Amino acid sequence: MAEENKQSEVPPQVQPGVAESYSGGSGSKKEWPEVVGFTPEEAEMKIRADMPMVQIQVVLPNHFVTMDYNLRRVRLFLDSDGKVARPPRIG
Repeated sequence: MAEENKQSEVPPQVQPGVAESYSGGSGSKKEWPEVVGFTPEEAEMKIRADMPMVQIQVVLPNHFVTMDYNLRRVRLFLDSDGKVARPPRIG
């Protein structure tokens, strides 16, 4: 009778590859310091070569952004010359 009331704990099933698709895989890059100084188009091409499904968001100088964290987004912060001002990263 005690065994009937005993709940078995089964870990939730995780679909293979789902977590990796958000972060780009286990060995993927999370930051691109090499694109500092690039145009947004050049930087986007480099980032998409490493992480094709990412959403690129271009942020102009002195513009605000939300503080949410998004594993499928990379923001390109531009300087007054229209070049990437700091290393883009996932988030």
